[in-house]
Amino acid sequence: MHPNDDDKLKETHEVDDVTQIKYFGGHEEYDGIKELDNPLPPWLKYIFYITIIISFTYLMRLVVFKDDTIIQKKEYSKEMAAARAKTEVAVKAEAVQSAAKPMTQEEILAGGKTTFDKICYVCHGKFGEGLVGPNFTDDYWIHGNRPEDLKKVIVDGVIDKGMLSYKSQLSNKQIDQVIAYILSLHGTNPPNQKAPQGVKVENK
Repeated sequence: MHPNDDDKLKETHEVDDVTQIKYFGGHEEYDGIKELDNPLPPWLKYIFYITIIISFTYLMRLVVFKDDTIIQKKEYSKEMAAARAKTEVAVKAEAVQSAAKPMTQEEILAGGKTTFDKICYVCHGKFGEGLVGPNFTDDYWIHGNRPEDLKKVIVDGVIDKGMLSYKSQLSNKQIDQVIAYILSLHGTNPPNQKAPQGVKVENK
């Protein structure tokens, strides 16, 4: 170091008038506010050190020890597996119940009416007379009146006509029941029937 360097440092070392803190001079000053080289307060430094420790601990648990409790993807997979298991149990229980005691025609139609009243009547009317959707009580059908025709419409939907797909909302049992109920409405002749749509189909 050159001998004159110490003298230069002494010249640039100043004392703040208010805080009496020494700092190196040569800082910019704007509108009476002078930049200082004050150290961080201890409490702020301790918080910074703590965050470093927490980050290191988290990294060790995640990468080194492979702790599943802090990985949300693992938790999501477990929850989905549990939900699928419950669904499979419910489906098996329904199958066992159906196999043990076949439903009567009255029970099938009652189940179909429950589904119809919940979903279908908004577009097809309370008695199947037709509103936005077609009339179920006359001899005219747009997509056919066979059970397989109706099932295709319910499962796949007819988007261009505003008919949604209900394959994710109804079970096969519910679909079969509501089809039986819809076919039972033919010829009931309710009031305020919608005008015929589609092709006339002769019922056997």
